[in-house]
Amino acid sequence: MNFCPNCGAPIRLEIPEGDDRKRHVCSQCGKIHYQNPKVIAGCILEWEEKILLCRRAIEPKYGLWTLPAGFMEMEETLEQAARRETLEEACAEVDHLALHTIISLPQLSQVYVFFRGEVKEGCFAPGAESLETRLFSEPDIPWHELAFETVTRALKIFFEDRKSGQFKTRVEDLWIPRHPLKKHKC
Repeated sequence: MNFCPNCGAPIRLEIPEGDDRKRHVCSQCGKIHYQNPKVIAGCILEWEEKILLCRRAIEPKYGLWTLPAGFMEMEETLEQAARRETLEEACAEVDHLALHTIISLPQLSQVYVFFRGEVKEGCFAPGAESLETRLFSEPDIPWHELAFETVTRALKIFFEDRKSGQFKTRVEDLWIPRHPLKKHKC
């Protein structure tokens, strides 16, 4: 952020009085412009003990598989966002939603929230952001073709829970290195 959306004056990065971290502060009107993490909501959906995945038709990760999920919009609930994203990406409606996994990615300032549920009446098709949609049994999941580490982790947790017969809400932090360190010879 370079200029204040309120008055157009230049923005400074400084620690406001009473705060503990740098914020974008207007040099003229003094307004503090907070930046907060993005929330991604999605679904782990079953139909006949198989999981619905979508092959991405957009970047990032074009052509890779993912769960139906996306950024939460203003003025919607988490559940509404998960249902909307599922409808947009997989043309599917959802039954029996239950909160399942919350994964924070602090280095990206993102929080992923996955619900588990069922594909209503088993109906689904590729939406505008998907090349294809398909149901996968656990052994057939294309693990090496999943788009995001959060999706991989949420699915692994889901299958652990399904095997145990006890689903519970999990909260985790996932640290993904931004730039892999090069190994140097000693």
